[in-house]
Amino acid sequence: MGIYVSTALVILIYFTLIFILAQVMKNNSIVDSFWGPSFLVVALWTYFATPEAGPRSTAVTVLIAIYAIRLFTHITLRNWNKPEDYRYVAMREKWGTKSPVLKAYLNVFLLQGVISYMVALPIISVNSSDSQKLGIIGFLGILIWMIGFLFESVGDSQLKSFKADAKNKGKLMTEGLWSYTRHPNYFGEAAMWWGIFIISVSGFSDILLIISPLIMTYLLIYVSGVPLLEKRYEGRDDFKEYAKRTNKFFPWFPKNKI
Repeated sequence: MGIYVSTALVILIYFTLIFILAQVMKNNSIVDSFWGPSFLVVALWTYFATPEAGPRSTAVTVLIAIYAIRLFTHITLRNWNKPEDYRYVAMREKWGTKSPVLKAYLNVFLLQGVISYMVALPIISVNSSDSQKLGIIGFLGILIWMIGFLFESVGDSQLKSFKADAKNKGKLMTEGLWSYTRHPNYFGEAAMWWGIFIISVSGFSDILLIISPLIMTYLLIYVSGVPLLEKRYEGRDDFKEYAKRTNKFFPWFPKNKI
């Protein structure tokens, strides 16, 4: 069995187990916590399936482990003892009473499994490659990953501290990294996957792996990230002012207030 096929089966089993756990807990939103670790499962599976792991495999696996553990911890602590996220509640209501469990499996868990597999393609490629030299391009990828990790982790930390202060209730977070981009954590997420992709490129054929960061960036900007959050604040005067001076996604210096 090829590594790509076996990894697909591992992901299928992984998300099926998370689905079963979610049905027991009656909370489909726990899948958010296990999104990051799905890539760690792929990284470990492919890393130890490789007879002789080299510098590139080790670098990618370590970076994915750092990313996955931090994201799992952050989301799990944020959602601890909270009810099911409103997005998944809305899905339940939309599905009605006809086969809601099957629809949850197909539309949430299986779908995330498919996306996870496609985003994880550079991990599979690197960990099954005979080319293990970590050259200048590889170190460039690590640097981009580190920038992304900084934006995601620091951005999340700054937002958590902001929300923990009762004086900020109902206010927008516009300071720190949030003054350079309205979504530093999402920008950081995308940057990390661009970094992983760059590390995975060892030849011209590897360019096709660009589908991984493209999918992640598209989802964050147009589907499940930025649009959902910005919709919650549309119409607010303070958000309109914030949007005028701060880039939506890519960080840049704040514009002069109008």
